[in-house]
Amino acid sequence: MRLTGARILMECLRAEGVEVFFGYPGGVVLPLYNTLGEYPDIKHVLVRHEQAAAHAADGYARVAGRTGVCLATSGPGATNLVTGITTAYMDSVPMVVLTGNVARDLIGRDGFQEADITGITLPITKHNYLLMRASEIAPAVKEAFHIASTGRKGPVLVDIPKDVFIEEAEWDGYPQGVSLRGYPIMDVPREEEVARAAETINSAKRPIVIAGHGVVQSEAQRELVEFAERSDTPVLTTLLGISGMPEDHELSYGFLGMHGHFYANMAADRADVVIGIGMRFDDRAMGRFSDFNPTAKIVHIDIDPAEIGKNFKTHAPVNGDVKETLSRLLPQIERNTHPEWRSEIDEIMAQHPTDYIEEGTGLGGPWLVRALAEATNGEATIVTGVGQHQMWGAQYYPYTKARQWVTSGGLGTMGYEVPAAMGAQFAQQEPIWSICGDGGFQMTSQELQTVAEHNLPVRFAIFNNGFLGMVRQWQELFYANNYHSVDLGQPDFVKLAEAYGIRGVRATTRAEAMQVFRDLEGYDGPVVIDFQLEREENVWPMVPAGAALSETIESAEDL
Repeated sequence: MRLTGARILMECLRAEGVEVFFGYPGGVVLPLYNTLGEYPDIKHVLVRHEQAAAHAADGYARVAGRTGVCLATSGPGATNLVTGITTAYMDSVPMVVLTGNVARDLIGRDGFQEADITGITLPITKHNYLLMRASEIAPAVKEAFHIASTGRKGPVLVDIPKDVFIEEAEWDGYPQGVSLRGYPIMDVPREEEVARAAETINSAKRPIVIAGHGVVQSEAQRELVEFAERSDTPVLTTLLGISGMPEDHELSYGFLGMHGHFYANMAADRADVVIGIGMRFDDRAMGRFSDFNPTAKIVHIDIDPAEIGKNFKTHAPVNGDVKETLSRLLPQIERNTHPEWRSEIDEIMAQHPTDYIEEGTGLGGPWLVRALAEATNGEATIVTGVGQHQMWGAQYYPYTKARQWVTSGGLGTMGYEVPAAMGAQFAQQEPIWSICGDGGFQMTSQELQTVAEHNLPVRFAIFNNGFLGMVRQWQELFYANNYHSVDLGQPDFVKLAEAYGIRGVRATTRAEAMQVFRDLEGYDGPVVIDFQLEREENVWPMVPAGAALSETIESAEDL
């Protein structure tokens, strides 16, 4: 049977079980859009800007645990995806990115809306393809989904010229397997590496686990809990590792890093064995590399061998999938107790609690996140942008379920919160709560139209302090209060929501905020909430840029 390239692509997506993808049409992809009506089982979501398509696919993937898919036309359509592709690449999110290109005879001739998107995205994709024949589509798509969702997950781009969508080729069915030379997947760790890690962990007196996004991605929450309980090891998480360890567990000690919990930073700095699991020992988590706990032995479990030993000398490297590795490591871990070590951390926690909630009736970030947690029984999936609101969301909401926390970590992408929440909502029935900054919200607020079109029950909670809050905090603390270009100005967010046909509400006091939460019980549509916060509230604790974890401060007076 002969099919056009466009139909072959759609048959491939159907065979991969794709239920939804996010896109924006343009001239060179019209042959594909012309076929979409023939595939009603695959939902196409029309975004209002291509960047949102990438972020939505990213948010969908993080919550669904499946590969997200997005689509854009050539030239500016494709380049508008770049920020979203980079966000997914930095955070190891599986995503297949489909782009159209100009016809084959125009490639390299500066045709209208031509951009070398494969060249542009080489540094920010696991792999990419420029397909020059319709017969190449099926094997390439099969490989793209395989590469995106295996090993260290990430985005893969497939670029298809317009006339390849139109060209016919034989369709013999979707390929059943993939054979890729030069793409080894080290899911199963070496026995000797596991044995060395077990020996190091069993001999530890003050062990600590730092769990990263790899725990969430490999669905290893249960194995991590069993490991922590067997070895009696306190567990910290990275920012992206939040939700990998239930925070109501007695061995959960918060997240570490620039705005991590004080006691978490101190525990990491004082441990004798640091067990990194599915994380990359990056600067935001570890502080100044040269002064991070120089006497500790480091055990590093990661599926990407390039990460092991990159930033720190590793005593016991283990290259393998987190879930598979923990399953093999557990039988070799001796049952142990570390009462003195845990008591030491508990004492630090008692002396330095994460409780920076001020008295009064006004809205502060920490109070508002705690109130949100109470209103949702700690069960909501939270999607955030980047900035102060993100850190408060990480610090004060009690995450107990995997994939409950979605945020941009490695790239720190403002504007992520609206489209990512939209994509995440397509992955679950219960309402998504999107904690937004008033700056980031304005970057992608056009997606309210997409939200309204599909009546998605996303709750956009704008933490509105009228500033680029985190930038203002740095200007206050490190630039002598020299505020510049941080007072954004803004529309009336309630009227903006209503202009899109979305319910809009405002709260300026704690009593009003609690009433908003009560009013939303049982409401099944989208809502935008303008929470008007204290304008100059800061996020504490903090590791100043270039400082060590041991130099964590809790107020401006500590500088």
